[in-house]
Amino acid sequence: MTERVAGVRLAPYTTLGLGGPARAFAEAGSAEEIVELVAAADAAGEPVLVLGGGSNLVVADEGFDGLVVRVASKGVRTEAHDGRVRVTAQAGEDWDALVALAVAEGWSGVECLSGIPGLVGSTPIQNVGAYGQDVSQTITGVRVHDRRTGEVRDLEAAECGFAYRDSAFKGEPGRHVVLAVTYELAADDLSGPVAYKELAGRLGVELGERVPLGQAREAVLALRAGKGMVLDPADPDTHSAGSFFTNPVLTADQAARLDLRVPGFPRWDTPDGSVKVPAAWLIENAGFPKGYRRGPARISTKHTLAMTNPELTATTEELLDLAREVRDGVLEKFGVTLVNEPVVVGTAL
Repeated sequence: MTERVAGVRLAPYTTLGLGGPARAFAEAGSAEEIVELVAAADAAGEPVLVLGGGSNLVVADEGFDGLVVRVASKGVRTEAHDGRVRVTAQAGEDWDALVALAVAEGWSGVECLSGIPGLVGSTPIQNVGAYGQDVSQTITGVRVHDRRTGEVRDLEAAECGFAYRDSAFKGEPGRHVVLAVTYELAADDLSGPVAYKELAGRLGVELGERVPLGQAREAVLALRAGKGMVLDPADPDTHSAGSFFTNPVLTADQAARLDLRVPGFPRWDTPDGSVKVPAAWLIENAGFPKGYRRGPARISTKHTLAMTNPELTATTEELLDLAREVRDGVLEKFGVTLVNEPVVVGTAL
């Protein structure tokens, strides 16, 4: 059995630098060790927190009263066939390193997801996406440990319930532990059609055009760095969990009510009739500009969607107080409720 250590502080394992101690902490270097640790804790009735890169996690100041399993499994396997490449990566692989590998090898389909911190295992849970791509477009299967049945299962993409920044895994939090993910990419030196206006502008191309993979990656990394969304020890704005709120998706009726308050508000119309509204615009126009501070926690100076711990002196509750102020201010001004994207453990927004 992998060694368990008591009282390990969780803050250094999160990009926010927040979180108290774990009652027990163990690092799992393989899928088998992950299953062994989680299954043993479940059998003993011990709470379990599976920890990846900590980039989408807000942990309570009190820490976690159970076992924290840090995922450190490694390995990438590829299989090429008919102009496609199936890439199976273990959950503990660094996500951006996998994207960099795909770009270097000429595998198209994830290049616009460059620079996103975290591990492979978290990508299907959040349906990680950016700049017009998300992982549901390329995932063909996810290997999981089902804690309800005790089985290791291979789920097809259709079983994962992917939606905007959502999945069936989020719908049943804690049930499935991701062990490995398989992505199907195109053997192609060109990106997918550029589908995001800001990225197209950076690249100097029209929407729908394709560019060399390396060019797409460099442009995305530059855009993310400009928003403090690429981990950089020298940049205090990167002490965050990325976008703290998802872009609200409104029904047609909700959008009509918002239009009465703010005629012509920025929006993306979707094929099902719903309307997506940029959360950053709502936040700024509710009176919370870049750099807005509440004690030691502040909104990023580069991007209003990020709540940051710039000097690493804030507590979790201080950061959540800022997030609550923003959420409540947007609700009062626009009648729209913002929903947090990071997973909150041991406390609540």
